[in-house]
Amino acid sequence: MTLSNHPHTRRRRLGVGAAAAGLLAALLAVSPAAATPGPGDESASRTAVSSEAAASAKKDVAAGEIPGQDEIVHSRNIEHLSNTPKDALAGTNSDLAFRGKYAFAGNYDGFRVFDLSNPKKPRTVTQVLCPGSQNDISVSGDLLFLSTDSSRSDDSCNSTTQPATEKSSWEGIKVFDISDARHPEYVASVETSCGSHTHTLVPERKDVYVYVSSYSPSATFPDCQPPHDGISVIKVPRKSPQRAKVIDFPVLFPDGGNPGGSVNPGVSATTGCHDITTLPSKDLAAGACMGDGILLDIKNPAKPRVIDRVQDNKNFAFWHSATFNQKADKVVFTDELGGGGAATCNAQVGPDKGADGIYDIVGKGDKRKLVFRSYYKIPRHQADTENCVAHNGSLIPVKGKDLMVQAWYQGGVSVWDFTDSAKPQEIAYFERGPISTDQLALGGSWSAYYYNGYIYSNDIEKGFDVLKIDDRRTDPAKRVKVGELNVQTQPDYFDKR
Repeated sequence: MTLSNHPHTRRRRLGVGAAAAGLLAALLAVSPAAATPGPGDESASRTAVSSEAAASAKKDVAAGEIPGQDEIVHSRNIEHLSNTPKDALAGTNSDLAFRGKYAFAGNYDGFRVFDLSNPKKPRTVTQVLCPGSQNDISVSGDLLFLSTDSSRSDDSCNSTTQPATEKSSWEGIKVFDISDARHPEYVASVETSCGSHTHTLVPERKDVYVYVSSYSPSATFPDCQPPHDGISVIKVPRKSPQRAKVIDFPVLFPDGGNPGGSVNPGVSATTGCHDITTLPSKDLAAGACMGDGILLDIKNPAKPRVIDRVQDNKNFAFWHSATFNQKADKVVFTDELGGGGAATCNAQVGPDKGADGIYDIVGKGDKRKLVFRSYYKIPRHQADTENCVAHNGSLIPVKGKDLMVQAWYQGGVSVWDFTDSAKPQEIAYFERGPISTDQLALGGSWSAYYYNGYIYSNDIEKGFDVLKIDDRRTDPAKRVKVGELNVQTQPDYFDKR
């Protein structure tokens, strides 16, 4: 593996013809895979591409228009400090959470705990085998939460796959005690309707409220019946997490949400939410819900309610995740065109599909509205063998600026500025060349987050990366320290109360 610090322009020739139009049509027809019974119990996949696509990837590598296979490239203001490959957990790496000196890295086979005392040499302190896609992970105090979104034989960490058509199958939330991060203890579980693809915390002093996002119901699934037009709300007492239970299932889409399909071709029908981000200091949440984006009031965390709702039936295929700016007057929504398993960062797809959508929040109280301003997509075209689309990211805390670091699967890690909502721009990047120039291989950065002066990336196949950015625009963030970070529960970085 070679390392270089010079930028590749990667501005591939457009040449859009009938074949490209057919590719785009196929991508628009693809929505993220149903949650059951996995892919969480499988290794990252590879699929054949056309001989033309393979030849194009090899030609672009040879011409220097994209990095070579597995070659690392980055902007001059990014330093790659370390990479820790996978170890005992061979499954797909997923989300990240942080507490103190520890990073908790989700994996479809369980989770791994890193000691970050020396970011140049992260040290593994434990690996917990507990299969069940996608093991979306978060922490609050001494509690760690895992999402299970594949049908299992039971709620144990020794469970096996089992069809969702069987009533005894289990999916939901698992709770661990991490008072000793080196020895996590499994203490509770809560089954939820349609499982838990992701979850989001609203931490309170005595209790933690958990918003569980899940989707894709079926009349054949006893525990995931349509309509599924809301989220599960779980209440977890901190001192007795074994008493955790579902307390409500608020309906967020009384009209059923975006119908998708024949009404809005290429758009996912809304059958639940994919992800929700809360900003507890502002009593707000933003939901990315398949065919809809929503703004919620969470002043009463047990009873979230919708303030506003938007759709983009031209360029958004699947509303995937959301990020507030610190002032809570903007939301960045991501579109996971192709479900994260397709090559959508190429000239054929273009700059507006599979991108971020930047929305201003205008008005006050219940009259607040989401107003679209612009799209942002990484400016480097990827090979047709690279899965690439907007994925998980976080704010970089700089007062007066709206800066974000974001994962793009095999598109790598992008640092960008959306202070001007209408004119977002990239200011730094890190990426690897394609895993394969012969096949479409699933890989790249699933989550890229800024935590206490460093960028941490959980790469689906390559492992855990640590990056450092040195740039006058982001340098003030190095002075901001937090004791805990769940990106889907955004902190108020500057409130000292």
